[in-house]
Formats: sequence, structure tokens, C-alpha cells
Amino acid sequence: MERNERLHREAESLWAALSAEPPPNGLRGARLLDAALHLKDAGAYDRLYSPHLRPTQITRPR
Repeated sequence: MERNERLHREAESLWAALSAEPPPNGLRGARLLDAALHLKDAGAYDRLYSPHLRPTQITRPR
């Protein structure tokens, strides 16, 4: 999967986590990501997910 497609999928995932509405038509990749980040606080969105890691094993920046 190329970088642009990964970026678009990440943006779609963020949009779905922050809004019950479908993403706006015509926005893809970085533009969709920018629109999603302006919806509301994205602090609750966790893009790091692994069935092999427990939350206590993940170190985050402070």
C-alpha cells in the first residue's frame, strides 16, 4: 500500500472516530485529515493499536 493510500485510510479512521457523519465528498488524504482535526479534540483518538500490547506497555511523549 502506498503512502497516500495509508494517509487516506488513517484520515478516514480519524473522521469515523470523531464524527457520526460521513466524510465530506472530494476530500482525501491530507485534506481530509486536516478537516477531521478541526472537528473537535482528537485526544481520545488512539491510532496506536495492537492486540499484542497492553496500554501500560506504550510510552507516550509528555
